[in-house]
Amino acid sequence: MAYWYNIETRQVETDENRSQNADVMGPYDTEAEAAAALQTARENTEKWDEEERREREWREGRA
Repeated sequence: MAYWYNIETRQVETDENRSQNADVMGPYDTEAEAAAALQTARENTEKWDEEERREREWREGRA
């Protein structure tokens, strides 16, 4: 079963009750992963921002 996180309702949903709109993140393998969707997205964004910063500095010869 897949789990989804609805960013509008802040609820975890399953395939059986998933909203049919763009307000869901997923799928996730577990309910816990879905519940942590926003935190995971935040951490990934921070990691990718840092990687982009390092790459930009390397290209500019500042690394």
